[in-house]
Formats: sequence, structure tokens, C-alpha cells
Amino acid sequence: MLYQNIKIAADAMVFSKSSSQWQLLLITRKNDPFKGMWAFPGGFVEDDEDLEAAAIRELEEETGVTLSSMKQLHTYGKPGRDPRFRTVSVIYTAITDSSAHNAAGGDDAADAQWINISDITELAFDHKEILAYAMQQLGIEA
Repeated sequence: MLYQNIKIAADAMVFSKSSSQWQLLLITRKNDPFKGMWAFPGGFVEDDEDLEAAAIRELEEETGVTLSSMKQLHTYGKPGRDPRFRTVSVIYTAITDSSAHNAAGGDDAADAQWINISDITELAFDHKEILAYAMQQLGIEA
């Protein structure tokens, strides 16, 4: 029998348009790797958990923002994208009104904030590449 040591994660990309600026809900990582850097809210899928439910759960645990549904965007699984071990991430997106959601860091997020996309210069893991892809697919311009 083949045994794989692969972790599955679900990440949430929640966008909002405020005036003429697109914003993205980001967390500051509390732990290594990439401690202190901005990243998408997300984390590992539990053994008995649906992927979308995991993204929604992680979003709420790390930011306090509750959504009822999200749309699956893409899956990323390039070896080395997580320095700890092989991780496959399923990315979920939503567009909402940031004024309806107060974000605050929780669980393994030191902070959570709505950030103008045009102000994002660096993100943890391969999240900058994922952001570029999501913006292209969703028709979002910085």
C-alpha cells in the first residue's frame, strides 16, 4: 500500500470593494513559518470535514468573519510551497462588504485586517502568486 504524507489545507480569499479600492482580508501569521507576515486566512482540513466548510471555519477562527458559503477557485500543490511539509491548498473566494464584517485576529492569527490590494507588496507562502491568479479570474484590478 502506498502511503502519502500530504497535508490538505483550505484557504479563504475574501474581497471587498470600498469606494474605488478593492480590499482583501488578510491575517498576520502568529507562528512560523512566515511568522509576522500577511497571509490568507486558512488552515488544515480536519479528517471528517468538507473542504468549503474548512475554509469557512478557518476564516471565522482567524478573523471573526462569518460567511455562509464560498466559491472554490483553484488548487495549489507544488512541492516546496510550504517549508514544513508537502501541502496542497484548496483556495476559496468570496466578495462581501467589509463594513459589515469587523475583522480581528484569533486562533493562530496575530491580527486580521482589510488591506487595499494596491498596498500588498509581500505575502507568505505562494500567496502573492495566488492573489494575481484570483484577481485575473475575478476581474479585479488593483
